[in-house]
Amino acid sequence: AAPARPETLRLRSVEDEDEARPARRPGGAPAPKKPALAPAKKGLSERDRRGGRLNVAAVLSDEDERVRSLASFRRQRERERQQAERERLRAEGSRVVREVVIPEAITVQELAARMALRGAEVIKALMRMGVMATITQSLDADTAELVVTELGHKPKRVSESDVELGLEGAADTEADLRPRPPVVTVMGHVDHGKTSLLDALRQTDVAAHEAGGITQHIGAYQVELPSGQKITFIDTPGHEAFTAMRARGASVTDIVVLVVAADDGVMPQTVEAIRHAKAANAPIIVAINKIDKPDAKPDRVRNELLQHEIVVESMGGETIDVEVSALKKTNLDKLEEAILLQAEILDLKANPDRAAEGTVIESKLDRGRGPVATVLVQKGTLRQGDIVVAGAEWGRVRAMLDDKGRQLKEAPPSTPVEILGLSGVPAAGEPFVAVDGEARAREISEFRQRKIREKAAAGSAAARGTLDQMLARIQAGEQKEVAVVIKADVQGSAEAIQATVQKLGNEEVRVRVLHSAVGQITESDVQLAKASDAVIVAFNVRATSQARDLAAREGVDIRYYSIIYDVADDIENLVKGKVAPKEREKFLGYAEIRKVFDITKVGKVAGCMVTEGVVKRGAGVRLLRDNVVIHTGELSQLKRFKDDVREVAKGYECGMAFANYQDIREGDVIECFETETVPA
Repeated sequence: AAPARPETLRLRSVEDEDEARPARRPGGAPAPKKPALAPAKKGLSERDRRGGRLNVAAVLSDEDERVRSLASFRRQRERERQQAERERLRAEGSRVVREVVIPEAITVQELAARMALRGAEVIKALMRMGVMATITQSLDADTAELVVTELGHKPKRVSESDVELGLEGAADTEADLRPRPPVVTVMGHVDHGKTSLLDALRQTDVAAHEAGGITQHIGAYQVELPSGQKITFIDTPGHEAFTAMRARGASVTDIVVLVVAADDGVMPQTVEAIRHAKAANAPIIVAINKIDKPDAKPDRVRNELLQHEIVVESMGGETIDVEVSALKKTNLDKLEEAILLQAEILDLKANPDRAAEGTVIESKLDRGRGPVATVLVQKGTLRQGDIVVAGAEWGRVRAMLDDKGRQLKEAPPSTPVEILGLSGVPAAGEPFVAVDGEARAREISEFRQRKIREKAAAGSAAARGTLDQMLARIQAGEQKEVAVVIKADVQGSAEAIQATVQKLGNEEVRVRVLHSAVGQITESDVQLAKASDAVIVAFNVRATSQARDLAAREGVDIRYYSIIYDVADDIENLVKGKVAPKEREKFLGYAEIRKVFDITKVGKVAGCMVTEGVVKRGAGVRLLRDNVVIHTGELSQLKRFKDDVREVAKGYECGMAFANYQDIREGDVIECFETETVPA
């Protein structure tokens, strides 16, 4: 069996060779091949396909036409599919439903931007609704909401006041709070020794620098005791005019030190200070001052305080009282101990690691430094470079100074500081907050300023009433008033003067404050006073040289003061003397310039026709061009033909020449008037 294997193999190989050889016919010719299947696609000839060579003739020939490969078709289909996908995504992207925030007023351009559309599409939508608008036109919230809904988006109405949402930070957790110094407000009647007591505590002398020896500003100071503990003091004025400043002092305070003179007892402003302290829910410490005087009666003060529900400890109550002498510096240490004891009971804490918040205590316009605000930091830490919003003003804190004028880099809670860098003078008593960006600060400031303007406009419109009512008051002799423009060194003084002068009016004459502001007197103040025949009250400020010259030319009265009593006395005298006779203008007639003649040695002469009333020589005249007064003066000549005349009536021609004025043209109108004196 073993030798048979190779033979088998040999036989098989022969058969294989036979299969491999081409079949031949019996005559030796090759047998015909089986017909091959036709190719699925017409392509190049077998010869060219095998040769791998391709020439232009072969490609262009009809018989050997080239067909695109399957890979080429696949690539084209893939490109088409991707293009269709992009188109689909683009179409879907344009139909994204957005939540569009709509304020009370919005321009077409801004509305289009919020919907990610072109302005033209929004204008088309408005036209379909019957509203013709330009790209810069402002839409009200209702119209904007309809447009947003029409274009397939979701409107979200917001109020303008929403810009203030979240301005004040969230409430602090107990773990974040740290002890802070107490804020103590010194209050009491005028001349009872509040500032002198504070001077003794600070070892300085402020009272001597105050005009007339009375405080007319809020002062904020920080005292460091030998023990290292700090107390922040706020000194308020005692004069009756400074009610608002006392109320402001009480509203930011932790403890009120009520100063009562032992020789004078409880006085009207003492009672008012007690009311402010109770309204602010602040504990009171009574400092009975001037015990060194021979007629001092501390027990009398304690008894008088009982009438106002202030019961001191020595009489079985809870209110701490300390007998002190600011002059002799007696018992000042006991007063400090009483303040620290009360502060310990209150357990005063604040979080220093947050954005600063506080209150504007006082503000002024400094000629060299610009707007300056004295602020009390109540929460957080204020740092140099922070962006703050103070009332309706904003700015970056360029510099911070303490009560001794030293530069500070940061101010922790309960620290009073002067800040520089605000855009304007904020109103005293307004809150201030550090914000995270200029855009937010500007937005809040603009919103608040707009609200102030709207309120002022509404107030002035209400005060004026209708024209008919005003004319009726004038005819009835009721419209007598003393107009006043107030400029002061600090906001608190301006407020106090305004309150004082407005009280001085009576049934016959009222006092109207046209404008009250901080800073020097400018030309615009003089022009305002001139327009309304007002008196300018300058309190611790002066006029610029230009304003001074303008006031002299226009006859505007600027009165300078440094003590508030004098302001009240002078304005009261003005009110009493308002019954003096007044001058009133009486209209005479109009003349139209028909021709202008240039005469040697005389100048320009107007040939006129009197169209209304009469024209008189010696009367005042105004030149009107397009109904705008361009000159007021006197006539140098009035002639009829060649003769000088006293007056020319309606319908007659005349010649006129102005004194020291040559700019007259054809078509100008001359208004003639005379001034008459009438009783007040």
